Amino acid sequence: MKISLLLLLPITLMIFVNQSYSQMEIKPAIGINFTGFSQNPENLTTSAQLGWQLGGTVSFGDKLYGEGGLFWTYKANDISETDTNITFSTSLSGVRIPVMVGYHFLGSESSLIGLRVFGGASMTIISNVDAEDLSKDDFTSPNYGVFLGAGVDFSLFFLDLKYEWSLSDVSSISSFDVGQARTLFINAGVRLSL
Repeated sequence: MKISLLLLLPITLMIFVNQSYSQMEIKPAIGINFTGFSQNPENLTTSAQLGWQLGGTVSFGDKLYGEGGLFWTYKANDISETDTNITFSTSLSGVRIPVMVGYHFLGSESSLIGLRVFGGASMTIISNVDAEDLSKDDFTSPNYGVFLGAGVDFSLFFLDLKYEWSLSDVSSISSFDVGQARTLFINAGVRLSL
């Protein structure tokens, strides 16, 4: 009996690993983003500008799936002084690492057409900042966030829409106290099954 159970465990593990690998997708993607803040600094008004990201994810599973990835991300904002109406632009770029769990509520990974919902967490490591009188050291890095989203699959292509809330303040200095970031991400790419 013990020998049967000991043999059953590795066989079950091999079947699970085989099934997981047969349901793996590599998903290179490109997208745009818009980042706003939870509050405006004193005497300043911020407005989201077009940003972008480039990277990809790897997905494991079928109806219920896990996904993780790596993106080079660029975010931009315009900041206006309310007294003088002078506007200057700020931008930051870095590596964003999202991990998520999702569910295909219509179709599955292998379906021609599918609809998905997902949620997860991310970490962004800032590598470059272009802002008047601010440096990279004035921004919180890494910055952690949580997100929810939905996606559409059509044949080899996909389109994802997600909204992310940062868990930490964007900056630690009082002159640029904007609170947490709120980012809308739109990604499009291809699904490459392995």
